[in-house]
Amino acid sequence: MIAIKDNIAEVELQIAAACQHAHRKPDEVTLLAVSKTKPIEMLEQAYNAGQRNFGESYVQEAVEKITALQSKSDIFWHFIGPIQTNKTKLIASHFSWVHSIDRIKVAKRLNEHRSNQDTPLNICLQVNISGEETKSGVLPQDLPALLSVVETCDNLCLRGLMAIPEKNASQASFIEMQTLFATLKKQYPTMDTLSMGMSGDLQLAINAGSTLVRVGSAIFGSRN
Repeated sequence: MIAIKDNIAEVELQIAAACQHAHRKPDEVTLLAVSKTKPIEMLEQAYNAGQRNFGESYVQEAVEKITALQSKSDIFWHFIGPIQTNKTKLIASHFSWVHSIDRIKVAKRLNEHRSNQDTPLNICLQVNISGEETKSGVLPQDLPALLSVVETCDNLCLRGLMAIPEKNASQASFIEMQTLFATLKKQYPTMDTLSMGMSGDLQLAINAGSTLVRVGSAIFGSRN
């Protein structure tokens, strides 16, 4: 049996050590438990260990979990996967956060479908910082056009940027994201989140100012 409570404690220690190395405070970095493909029982164990932020990538599976755990009203559900436009209604209706917006059409659809909610949808724009053809994300030079549309969306709250640098990326890619984030924060006051870093590159991400790291297998075991 996977000791999820112990795994979370170990990841939090890793985050604290990375923050110390980067001369930052551990409470500046939020742990997002990537729970896609994992059963509800595992999420409940993580919740009982104090975890409150969960990341999902598959809409139908996520909606089932959100519905089953709706009594735990202090959970923040984050959608972190690629977004199909025909799924935007479900995403807008069920999630607190969306990290993977990279197209104008998707932003407009989420804004439209969020209109019946009391609170705006917290969003991050996904940046393809490494310019990989196979990876989702808006290229840095195309961000202004997307931002100009998001500014007009009353039901979206721009919270920051998300990136998945290429495998074995150098610190330079993370610093490039940090610089981009710092520049945009001056223009968009609601921006406070740099969603960057996973199990293998926590230190690089935290060095470069990440405020949210996405960790799955180190908490829940290898993906099903």
